[in-house]
Amino acid sequence: MSTLPELLYAPAQVRELDRRAIEEQGIPGYSLMTRAGTFAYRLIRDRWGSRKLVVVCGAGNNAGDGYVIARLALADGISAEVIFLVEPDRLKGDAARAAADYGEAGGRWRPFDGDLPDNALIVDALLGTGLDRPVSGQFADAVEAINRNTGPVMAVDVPSGLNAETGAVMGAAVRADVTATFVGMKSGLLTGRGPDLCGHVIYDSLGVPATVFDGVPVKARRITDSDLRSHLEPRPRDAHKGISGHVLIVGGGEGMPGAARLAGEAALRAGAGLVSVATRPEHVAAVVAGRPELMCRGLTDSRDLAPMVERATTIAVGPGLGQTDWSREMFEAVLSTDRTLVVDADGLNLLASKPSARGNWILTPHPGEAARLLGQDTRAVQDDRFAAAAALVEEYDAVAVLKGAGSLVADPGGETGLCTAGNPGMAVAGMGDVLTGVIGALVAQGLDTAEAARLGVLIHARAGDEASRVGERGMMASDLFPWIRHHANP
Repeated sequence: MSTLPELLYAPAQVRELDRRAIEEQGIPGYSLMTRAGTFAYRLIRDRWGSRKLVVVCGAGNNAGDGYVIARLALADGISAEVIFLVEPDRLKGDAARAAADYGEAGGRWRPFDGDLPDNALIVDALLGTGLDRPVSGQFADAVEAINRNTGPVMAVDVPSGLNAETGAVMGAAVRADVTATFVGMKSGLLTGRGPDLCGHVIYDSLGVPATVFDGVPVKARRITDSDLRSHLEPRPRDAHKGISGHVLIVGGGEGMPGAARLAGEAALRAGAGLVSVATRPEHVAAVVAGRPELMCRGLTDSRDLAPMVERATTIAVGPGLGQTDWSREMFEAVLSTDRTLVVDADGLNLLASKPSARGNWILTPHPGEAARLLGQDTRAVQDDRFAAAAALVEEYDAVAVLKGAGSLVADPGGETGLCTAGNPGMAVAGMGDVLTGVIGALVAQGLDTAEAARLGVLIHARAGDEASRVGERGMMASDLFPWIRHHANP
């Protein structure tokens, strides 16, 4: 993925940017279309050379971009063919002009007949960001034909069928190798199904002046390395462990000491000065043997938790906690404290069974846990991850981290952060425990809950990307530890 803008927009907001560029800045719409087509065409040439193009066009400006690409290919002597689903003479506005210019240049076109040339370089200019209903009929057939093709695919602005706001698939969607997107960076390309379907995302502003963006609301903001640098400054030379906070991990129920140990070590690697672990008595030896820097105590009931809470700056509850009577007793004891909490795993499952809005806490669910917290199914969460994250904030008065491809961090102030780092190798047991420890450590070091959640998600994801250099398959959660330390010191 190329360097992308920090500000992310919904399609309606991008249309407002287009309007401002055209009406207020005096940039003709056809000029913007030509710039988009030219940018995409140059990417094609840089990546695939003079390979024959098959441009699949629908209607609207997305189709217009496709006709521009085909015309530029012809001008360079490259074989190009447009396969259309909407007759060119039915197009309107700038798209009609682009189609006419292609025809006048001697371009070849034909209607879609249910199939496409195999092993061709396909340009997907079928459906744009205005899609508001599931893809069906001939358009669904065209999406299927594109995906059957064994050659490469470039999507223009957005893979057809992908919701450019939410990242959900609208019935059927094109799987692209490269997506060239323009003017405003669309939020749906970077979360949910977006990262998998878009391939390599490359952005261009098309020369739109920066003033066009002034005052236009954003859907989300990318969490970037500059956030780390601005919040994690070098420690003073006279630092001592007390100024870096004390994290208490409450977890490690029956048969699950490893989860508590992972969270504890992650907190240490992310900079906590002290880390204690409250777990079942039979797990103390295993935790301490694996990481002697952790202070571990075995508890039989919640009364023994009070002195540990008293010493803690923040509490991370849930890793390996389980859902037994012991687990619930520990969880309810933690909820009754005034400490900032980070809640994950079985802590979230226990919360879902008895919801409460506490404030001063961070919830870190994956989509399945989020669904239980919201009384929905997982598909509903994934269909609009932004809405789900906002609902968690509203219902639980919390900062919400909705994990998954393009993790989201939503806070009560109304801001949503989106993390574009991370990789599929991180879909393995223990990764959530590690994230919990990282976020807890950042809270303990004085960051507010929203900052700690955003930075923790990025540190965790960056560490996962570093660990994946030798391969995503076979990664373990503990492989992140050296890299957590690296990225916690930007």
